[in-house]
Amino acid sequence: MNGESHQVLRAQLGAYVLGRLDEPECVALQAHLDCCGDCRAELAELVPVAEALAEVDPDRVSDEPAVPPGLGEAVLGRIRAERRTVRRRSARLSVGVALAVLTGTAVGYVAADLLRLPPAPLETVAVQQLAARVAASANLVPHTWGTEIKLTARGFEQGAGYRVVVTDRRGGDHPAGEFVGNGAGEIRCNLSSAVLRTEAAGFRVLDTEGRTVLAAAF
Repeated sequence: MNGESHQVLRAQLGAYVLGRLDEPECVALQAHLDCCGDCRAELAELVPVAEALAEVDPDRVSDEPAVPPGLGEAVLGRIRAERRTVRRRSARLSVGVALAVLTGTAVGYVAADLLRLPPAPLETVAVQQLAARVAASANLVPHTWGTEIKLTARGFEQGAGYRVVVTDRRGGDHPAGEFVGNGAGEIRCNLSSAVLRTEAAGFRVLDTEGRTVLAAAF
């Protein structure tokens, strides 16, 4: 995928979280998320923001949010960096997005929509520990853009890397994130996949050799 197409899909992440994309756009973005770690990471950062805003009382939020001090210079710095790293046409797209944020209009619009969203329901997931000393629990959160897994665990090997995949109902695996083991210490991970809840059948945690050490069926 060229840089221009990537930037266009990346710019749709906010609308994706809000459920404002039509079905063809959702399908295209979900396919992109399956193979783009950067966009999955950015999408994962949007999830807690949406959840936090959902807890805010709309009556106590100003209709005209103030622009934080220094935001203008920060955005201009990002624009300069974009101009050095992407082609001219992609840079113009980034400038347009940045200017919309600067005006406060986009910020107020997105915040107002998120404030009207009800908190996402938590679904308890039965977890099967397949490795000694590993103990875990998990909750599932269905979203309009995919499925989020909230994993709490201990007993993963200290310093070892693990990756998580969500399995769809056709048996295909889709990346949902990675984490590093903390031994006896507890870890809490928010893992995100573009697979919709209606299509998700479960998830697995794999070690560096591809062995399943934790699994769950939805």
